Amino acid sequence: MSTHTTSENQPRKRRPYAPRVPIEQRREQLLDAALAVIVSDGYDRISIDAIAKRAGVARSVVYGAYDHLDALLTALLDRQQARAFDRLLATIPDDPAQRGDPAAFAAETVRRMSTMLRQDPDTWRLILAPPGNMPTVVRDRIEADRERFRLRVETWLSHALTDPNDPTRESPGSLDPRILAHALVACAEHFGRLALTDPGTFEPAHLIDQVRLILGALWPRTR
Repeated sequence: MSTHTTSENQPRKRRPYAPRVPIEQRREQLLDAALAVIVSDGYDRISIDAIAKRAGVARSVVYGAYDHLDALLTALLDRQQARAFDRLLATIPDDPAQRGDPAAFAAETVRRMSTMLRQDPDTWRLILAPPGNMPTVVRDRIEADRERFRLRVETWLSHALTDPNDPTRESPGSLDPRILAHALVACAEHFGRLALTDPGTFEPAHLIDQVRLILGALWPRTR
C-alpha cells in the first residue's frame, strides 16, 4: 500500500525572520542592500523583492521602514550623495589661501582620494563607472556635485597661480585655473575608474610620486 505525501505533510518554507532592531538601523541595512543590488545588477533590477532578498528579510520589513520603493531610493540617493561629496571635499583644504607647496598638496590629495576609494568602492563605482541605465535624476545630481567640486579646485588653483609678491595679480604666463581645474578633475576621475575597475594598473604610491613631479614642474617655486 503506497503512502501519498500531501502538502500538509511537507515542511513549510520558513519566511525570512528579521530580528527587531531600531528603525534607523533597519533603514541603513535596507539602503546598504539596495546599493548592493544596484552595483551588482543595475538600476533595472532594483525592486522591493530584490532588496528584501539581499537584506535577508521579508517584504513587510522593507515596507515597515519605507512606504514605497521611490522613498527608499530617494533616501539612498540622499545618503550616498552626502557621503561622496563630503569625502570628496575633505581631499582639498577649506581655505584655499593655505596652499603651501602646490605639488606636495596635490600629491597628498591623490593619497586621500585613493584612501577614499578603498573605503567606499560601491559608492564610487556608481559615480565613476555607473551602469548605462542610470536614472536622469541620479545623473543630474552627480553632475551638480562634480561641478561644485570643480569650482572648489578652480578656486584653489586661482590662489596657487597668483604672484606671491602681489596676490592681486596672476604670475606672468600663468595657466588658466578654469581650464586646469577641468583637466585635473577629468584626470582624477580617469584614474579613479582605473583604481576601481583595474586596481593593479597603477600603484597609488607611483601615481602620488608622478603627481608631485608633474605639478612640481608647473610650480617650481613654493611659498
